[in-house]
Amino acid sequence: MDERKREIYTYEAKWPIYGMNWSARADKPFRLALGSFLDDYTNKVEVVQLDESTESFISRGVFDHPYPTTKIMWMPDRKGDCPDLIATTGDYLRIWEVMDDGIQMKSLLNNNKSSEFCAPLTSFDWNDMDPNIIGTSSIDTTCTIWDVERQQARTQLIAHDKEVYDIAFARGTDIFASVGADGSVRMFDLRHLEHSTIIYETPGMQPLLRLAWNKQDHNYLAAMPMDSQKVIILDIRVPSIPAAELQGHGAALNSLAWAPHSSCHICTAGDDRQALIWDLSNMPKPVDEPILAYQAEAEVNQLQWSLLQPDWISIAFGQKVQILRV
Repeated sequence: MDERKREIYTYEAKWPIYGMNWSARADKPFRLALGSFLDDYTNKVEVVQLDESTESFISRGVFDHPYPTTKIMWMPDRKGDCPDLIATTGDYLRIWEVMDDGIQMKSLLNNNKSSEFCAPLTSFDWNDMDPNIIGTSSIDTTCTIWDVERQQARTQLIAHDKEVYDIAFARGTDIFASVGADGSVRMFDLRHLEHSTIIYETPGMQPLLRLAWNKQDHNYLAAMPMDSQKVIILDIRVPSIPAAELQGHGAALNSLAWAPHSSCHICTAGDDRQALIWDLSNMPKPVDEPILAYQAEAEVNQLQWSLLQPDWISIAFGQKVQILRV
């Protein structure tokens, strides 16, 4: 008898989902953190985990969060040696600790103690190699590099001419890139912050919303323009010219994720209700169509590829999360 496990599992939250991230700890498989998108001050973050014996998701805890999370990430700690931490951004960067008896805030990181006003944070990245480093991006044109243990900023820099929408570290602890409303992809080195490299600028300064480094080959990164149906693949060795443009969606894109275990696979998702996986192994030849397509029930707002279990991708649409075996 064929005992193949199910290819899709679905969880329905009590609210629309925007923030989402897979836990990286080997002792906590099939665990996700989900953030609400409610038009209220009080939003929610819920931790859910698939119970493989019952083939259903179980809630492992919920906590209140001011405003919707712009991003959620678990600490990149595969061995489980460190405390079980989640970071979130919204009005501030907050670190939360997940324990058996609940989830509580461990720290709130604020670099502007003199003012009551805070510039909202658009995104952040938790450094893979050194989990004591988090980089945040803000609408005030800055990026801030944080020391998590000391709960203070290591450095803050004006990264763009306009709002910064996303930040991502390359391999190692020093190189990161950012994108923003000025339409540029900029690369920085923490050892030489007096200058940055503009890798790419969009025609007409079309804002760039998201970027992601290739997990296996850090010469490549992907960027997603605002209100666009395409993803731009960039090779930092050949700046200013896209290595490829992925055009297969029928509506605006919302999310993208590189495969954690393959240098030539990337997934994209958007308002056409599709999640598409692309094979880039034949670049520089044009990449004309995806190798896999999944049709969701509604516009896909968020997409994440599991680092711990690279056979699984999660997508969020409406109040539902689905994990898909690829």
